[in-house]
Amino acid sequence: QVQLTESGGGLVQPGGSLRLSCAASGSIFSLYAMAWYRQAPGKQREWVATLTSDVKTNYADSVKGRFTISRDNAKNTVYLQMNSLKPEDTAVYYCNAGNWIQSARYHQAYNYWGQGTQVTVSS
Repeated sequence: QVQLTESGGGLVQPGGSLRLSCAASGSIFSLYAMAWYRQAPGKQREWVATLTSDVKTNYADSVKGRFTISRDNAKNTVYLQMNSLKPEDTAVYYCNAGNWIQSARYHQAYNYWGQGTQVTVSS
């Protein structure tokens, strides 16, 4: 059983930064591609970024150049550093453990989700 716990959300002004954390229940990074998703009010959940088991990164076009996904193996934690935040980044952010399909550039989300952390970008 994989357990994921997100933290680090909050209220930030446009142009500001936040770092989200996702703590995993064990050493799962060699087994899964770790990803961040987000869901804004009234919208479907959308993929944001993936970090593969061999430490390759992939980003949605909407966040490329602004967000960085990384991990700390010793802490079993995945991070999402978010810079130059925009109001349209406002959403609940979720961590996921799944599989990365390179040929389709697609993150296959397994049913391992955290509870989410709210990010609000507003002046």
